[in-house]
Amino acid sequence: MTEQTTRIVLPSHIEAVADAAAAVTGFVENCGVGEAAAFGIDMAVREAVTNAIVHGNQEDEAKAVEVTFNCQEHVLEIEVRDQGEGFDPAEVPDPTDPANILKTSGRGMFLMRSFMDDVRWLTRPDGGTTVRMVKKF
Repeated sequence: MTEQTTRIVLPSHIEAVADAAAAVTGFVENCGVGEAAAFGIDMAVREAVTNAIVHGNQEDEAKAVEVTFNCQEHVLEIEVRDQGEGFDPAEVPDPTDPANILKTSGRGMFLMRSFMDDVRWLTRPDGGTTVRMVKKF
């Protein structure tokens, strides 16, 4: 396994989530990630890209979502960057709270944290949010 990095830029429309999923599938295979971990990584990337398109960029076609995959020895790092206004992750309601159980959205961050070993949201000085996710394998 050699170190490798791939970067893709996606338009801000929901169909681009499938493109991100296809890209991560090929990347994790080349990286040597096992099937069980690959499923969780796929889900985390789908959630992160969906959030970047819908919540970050507000599906504004003039804005893009940048996804970077980086594989090193037994560690996969993924960054998803949007061009939105940014947000405070602490203000997002807990989807496991009984008051939120039946809501149709709001589980993306919870799923990302469930499937990945480390997830951080960084507001960039130039605008937008970067989600950095790490999976050890």
